[in-house]
Amino acid sequence: MRRVRAFLAFWYDFVIGDDWRVATGVVLAFAAVYGASRAGLVAWWIAPVVVAVLLPLSLRRALRKG
Repeated sequence: MRRVRAFLAFWYDFVIGDDWRVATGVVLAFAAVYGASRAGLVAWWIAPVVVAVLLPLSLRRALRKG
């Protein structure tokens, strides 16, 4: 059980990391890309734009906190 807990803790830390808002934003961006592509729209650009917006916001929050 200890190994399973360590494995899950690794993946939580890897995916969520320091900012759960960025992880949530990326998941929502992927969902938007999926939805837009299923609707027949060109959607490749959504994820990079969302990441380009989220990363500076996360950095600003981290600098203010620290």
